[in-house]
Amino acid sequence: MDLESQIEQAGLPKNHPRMPAFIRLYHAIYGLPRHLGQHSGGMIICQNKLSLFVPLENASMPGRVVAQWDKDDCEDLGIVKVDLLGLGMMSVMQDAFELCRERGRPLDLAHIPKDDEKTFEIMQRADTIGIFQIESRAQMATLPRMKPKCFYDVVIEVAIIRPGPIQGDMVHPYLARRAGREPPTYFDPRLEPVLKRTLGVPLFQEQMLKIAMVMADFSGDEAEELRRALSFHRSEERMNKVCAKLRIAMERKGVTPDKIDKIVQSISSFALYGFPESHAISFAILAYGSAYLKVHRAPEFYASLLNNQPMGFYTPATIVKDAQRHGLKIKPVCVFQSEWRCTVLDDNTVRLGFCVVNRLRQEHAEELVRQRRDRPFDSLDDFKRRVPLSRDELRTVAELGALNCFAEHRRAAMWEVEEALHDDLLDRTTLGSACISRVGFGVAPKQSFEGFTTRHGFRVCRKVRDGEGALASTRDVYATQKLLSPLQRMTLPERVRADYETMNLTTGPHPMKLLRRRLPNIWRAIDLPHARHGSIIQIAGNVICRQRPGTAKGFVFISLEDETGVSNAIVEPDLFERFRLVITEEAFLLIEGEVQNSDNVVLIKAREIRPVAHEQLVGSESHDFH
Repeated sequence: MDLESQIEQAGLPKNHPRMPAFIRLYHAIYGLPRHLGQHSGGMIICQNKLSLFVPLENASMPGRVVAQWDKDDCEDLGIVKVDLLGLGMMSVMQDAFELCRERGRPLDLAHIPKDDEKTFEIMQRADTIGIFQIESRAQMATLPRMKPKCFYDVVIEVAIIRPGPIQGDMVHPYLARRAGREPPTYFDPRLEPVLKRTLGVPLFQEQMLKIAMVMADFSGDEAEELRRALSFHRSEERMNKVCAKLRIAMERKGVTPDKIDKIVQSISSFALYGFPESHAISFAILAYGSAYLKVHRAPEFYASLLNNQPMGFYTPATIVKDAQRHGLKIKPVCVFQSEWRCTVLDDNTVRLGFCVVNRLRQEHAEELVRQRRDRPFDSLDDFKRRVPLSRDELRTVAELGALNCFAEHRRAAMWEVEEALHDDLLDRTTLGSACISRVGFGVAPKQSFEGFTTRHGFRVCRKVRDGEGALASTRDVYATQKLLSPLQRMTLPERVRADYETMNLTTGPHPMKLLRRRLPNIWRAIDLPHARHGSIIQIAGNVICRQRPGTAKGFVFISLEDETGVSNAIVEPDLFERFRLVITEEAFLLIEGEVQNSDNVVLIKAREIRPVAHEQLVGSESHDFH
């Protein structure tokens, strides 16, 4: 949009006397930096003092210094530039290797076998929840078609699901060529050595540079200039200038106009967000390594994955259910057994740590562990006296079942907690009365306490009297035998709900399992591969992902989790607008649609969407619109 159109759209008067000055100022400042952007992990190194070559200034963070030049200027000067990525999966793998070492089964990234058949098998069937870079819905839809069989296949898988290759229409041609449905083709025979490894489809930045060098005789510096101009879109003028230079050079070499258009369009699309091959290889190492851990060191992998949340594409609730579907036993939080972090008990069992509990402070949990190591807890009173949990923290650990070691069931523990908190209240009340009596106000001849209501909706009632009117201690005035809990055990749905409210996950059954009897005609996720292509079926589940990618032209992708796995649906833009409120607000959805079953990938094209009727069930959080 030109400046005149922008002025008109903004509603500014074209004939205002100050408009000429405004236009001159606009052109004077257009393209200038608006602020100093700081790379989150960029580092530059030179042979001598950096301040002798580059102007430096203090960053807002204490002890941090930034260069005033941008990274391209630093690189042009010959200063070494390094990008450091702080990836959560690196922490997961480091923690997993440490757990392996502690359990006498040492392993590290350098010694993971690079040709493990079972590791490639889980990729081929898209069993990749929790695996670095290949766990998204788009990756899972590509993996069964890609069928990785070697490490370089993983490199391509990491690189191909990116906005650049998608917008450049490179994904489907590559998959069709890989499956043998069409032969590899090249823009020009001269490009076969450049693109042969990727079946004629340019996927990496290095290929983009070589295309310019082969087809336009660009020097290395000219190809780098092209990459910079197309990658960052800093200046439309700069980008047009470089593209024009590329076109002229190709015309000079006799490249036909249609080939020139295809090459420029391919390079432009890819440069949006394409990977260098070296970057893709680095990511593929982590993808393959995390997949190997999931297959061969599952307890260490899942424990480490839970210990490093939040990260990745899925919530802890989905990670726990995925672990259980793979045969792992996940033990609940327990004040007698849990550490702050999740721990591995044996080759088949993981114990949840206090880190999964909502609003439980780490220092309080760590003090709990220290006190328990010094001496086991004798009772709830002993536990409460030695561990500095707040009232809300104490109620939370009781509600999620972590205090069941002191009581027969959760509500009994909750009752005992309220009694203990009630005694504290009475202690403070009596202390206040004692202070009043000492300054001459005396003591009432009779004292009583009628009761109070807890946040869980039940009432604790105790009534005691001191007929003598003498000041006494709380235990003397209010002491009665502890009341046995009159509360019934939580039902299974109530326990699941309490788990989600206190931890956002459950070690019990998936909520959909509790609803399954009401939904006899609903297909389970595990059965979808057997659904006939084109048939109309219904799926249902807890919404764990809602996505509306910028490259999808308004289509919305929904992932539903049930007790057997994850199913996926696609919603057309018009249908999304029709069911927008239901899709965005409901935790459990029932979707009716047409089965699209191709290359072992099943997708439901939605026709009707409605909420799943349930009574007070709580689902996991979802990964929405990213």
